[in-house]
Amino acid sequence: MSRPELQAPPEIYYGDSEAKKYTTSTRNQQIQADMTYRALELLNLPPGEPAFLLDIGCGSGLSGEILDEEGYVWAGVDIAPSMLEVALEREIEGDLFLQDIGQGFGFRPGSFDGAISISVLQWLLNAETSHPTSSPPHRLNRFFTTLHTALRNPSRAILQFYPTSDDQIQLLTSIAQKAGFGGGIVVDYPNSKKAKKVFLCLFVGGGGGGQQQQQLPEGLACEEDEHARFERRRETEKRRNRSGTRKALKDRDWILKKKELYRQRGKEGVPRDSKYTGRKRKAVF
Repeated sequence: MSRPELQAPPEIYYGDSEAKKYTTSTRNQQIQADMTYRALELLNLPPGEPAFLLDIGCGSGLSGEILDEEGYVWAGVDIAPSMLEVALEREIEGDLFLQDIGQGFGFRPGSFDGAISISVLQWLLNAETSHPTSSPPHRLNRFFTTLHTALRNPSRAILQFYPTSDDQIQLLTSIAQKAGFGGGIVVDYPNSKKAKKVFLCLFVGGGGGGQQQQQLPEGLACEEDEHARFERRRETEKRRNRSGTRKALKDRDWILKKKELYRQRGKEGVPRDSKYTGRKRKAVF
């Protein structure tokens, strides 16, 4: 069977049934979680500091749930209405935007502290879209140019994707560089057909004005077996529990910071702060 991006545009391929099927698949959930954790490692954000992240092609919120668990505030964009409807049904935390990333972003300059994307860029390279007269280079140029503007200086964008040729990788990196990004390609498990993962690791800033030069991370060299992946996830859970990140995720301070961020972004209807903010309510039987 050919890959999804070769069959139909994403807003058509991910209809109601396919969106629910994708979201409820335990295999998809695990793959999405593993790649999101890896993207966060490559993003290299300062530990313990709040950050506002952009999830590009957020779908039904599988990667967004990991961002929530790690204590980040985030916004997500996706072109498939059915995927976003599933995300709303699941009551995920991020702000959601229905948007064709090939038409570029409309966020204010420097809005985000970083961006991630899991299994999305290949749709811009391969699939037909709602705008058949737009060529992939033109759409990629709008994507990278407006993404660069939306990120603060310095920051990173980590974009995992499935290329089918070296020419596709060259096209992406060259257009990203023309848009102002530094960085390059990071490949995990390059000698494994099954586990190989390709990440476009992009840098904004960090090249002058007293800023420290950003270095391209190294890819993981050898494939982990299932036991090793389990132990890696368990160590991540232990570190998170020791630091209290998960326990304090939705305490009063976290809620106040998120509300203040919403106010700064001009969101309407943000509840006022009071002594009851973050109060734990008694269970009703």
